[in-house]
Amino acid sequence: MHVYVLNRQRVWRGVVLTGLGLMLLAWGYWFDHTLRRTVPASAMQPVYQGSAEQKEVALTVNVFWGEEYLPRMLAILKEENAPATFFIGGQWAEQFPRMVQEIAGQGNEIGNHGYSHPHPDQLSVAGNLNDIRRAEEILAKINGSRPQLYAPPYGEHGPAVLEASRDAGCRTILWSVDTIDWQKPSPEVISQRVLGKVHNGAIILMHPTAPTVEALPGLIKELKKQGYHLVTISTMLKHMEGEKQDR
Repeated sequence: MHVYVLNRQRVWRGVVLTGLGLMLLAWGYWFDHTLRRTVPASAMQPVYQGSAEQKEVALTVNVFWGEEYLPRMLAILKEENAPATFFIGGQWAEQFPRMVQEIAGQGNEIGNHGYSHPHPDQLSVAGNLNDIRRAEEILAKINGSRPQLYAPPYGEHGPAVLEASRDAGCRTILWSVDTIDWQKPSPEVISQRVLGKVHNGAIILMHPTAPTVEALPGLIKELKKQGYHLVTISTMLKHMEGEKQDR
């Protein structure tokens, strides 16, 4: 009788533990999917450029350093009435929340540049998703909205990166014109790199550097002179979707 009671206790203990395990799995599944925004499978592919039919370009600025150059950059964008899309790193945003608010408050778009600036192609899907969501939470607390655009550090966009971005409800944004301004070339070289390759729907990659700021006023004026409209990435994507619906 004593052995029977002990065995029955073990059975019930196993049933309870199994039930708790199933409940935790179900909760984890629910929690993950409540955070996941729906993005079509086609949106998993990275975006390099906008529509070839639209005379528009998008300036993008990846920010994980260079805060000393941002006030002047923002002033130039405001003076030229030229909105840009700023992809902000989470760790940087934690240090400079007011600057993030200033960027957004001026009418620029805020995107996600991950939290810690890792090499995304060296991470798993879960690792990338965690890095994206950590930055997302910080930016949401600062601005009150979650970015739906993600620019992966170093432009790395292997399968695990794209899947994580999709699962986070983001579009992965790359570029078609690279200033390579992180190497600190002269302002003239930056301008030549852009104007020599600019095209309809170009996404132009920049960073907050001294030569970039120096080149920016003349670069924007020349783009406008050539008939280009400067828009945010979201505006560019809306125009692309509108064209698809019209076909």
